[in-house]
Amino acid sequence: MGSLEEDRLVQMVHDFIESESSPTPFPNSSSEFHSINHQAKVSTLQEILGTGIEPECKVLGRVLKHMRNKMDSEKTTVLKKWLVMKLKMDGFNASICHTSCVTSLGCPAGDYEYIEIVSKTENDCPLRLIVDIDFKSQFELARPTKSYKDLVDTLPSIFVGSENKLMKIISVLCFAAKQSLRDRGLHVPPWRTSTYMESKWLSGCTKVTAPTTISHTRDDREAKNGGHGFSIWVPPVVKPKTRNLVGGSGLSRQFSKMGINCC
Repeated sequence: MGSLEEDRLVQMVHDFIESESSPTPFPNSSSEFHSINHQAKVSTLQEILGTGIEPECKVLGRVLKHMRNKMDSEKTTVLKKWLVMKLKMDGFNASICHTSCVTSLGCPAGDYEYIEIVSKTENDCPLRLIVDIDFKSQFELARPTKSYKDLVDTLPSIFVGSENKLMKIISVLCFAAKQSLRDRGLHVPPWRTSTYMESKWLSGCTKVTAPTTISHTRDDREAKNGGHGFSIWVPPVVKPKTRNLVGGSGLSRQFSKMGINCC
């Protein structure tokens, strides 16, 4: 009997030593790490989007006012020209920028349009602001992970900001897009790199101006033409007809023969 109790005691000591020497596992430690990392990225993106200088806020307010009833409209060149015209009427130096990317290093050729506003800071230094009315869709992915989708949902549909702010946003989103694609087992295409994305807004561009004159009946015509009425009707110039008085009338010639001045 004593031998049996002794064997049990030895087994209990052995089990205790084994439990103390084995490291305590941390369940879901990998998922917790990814969750913390994801929250940090969302907070960083929110901080970037939340910072803005006075010219950015001023332009954003006017853009949102003009686009209030056109958020669901197709983001065509005609709509961009209409918005540029409105911003010019507000006193902004606005124009449409057209960029083209040639095929290189596996990247396909592509064209892109956005609105540029050249403003000035308090120190009277030139400031280039980028206005994109279809900003969020440029970062959407097929089959995104939940983490990446949360980042894209944080982006505004309409972006107004400086080149520096845009570069920070592209850096965060492109890094997250690479992780999302790899987690899905997909190849990272060249057009999802930060270099390619920056070329949409930060490469050399061709500027397209929009008309600034507007008639008093433009609002009525916009309602009839789907909101895009740019043409201005100008009445034709009517020239008065002139009479050929060379030689005078027959009656005046008779008076002149009679020596009577009819004038």
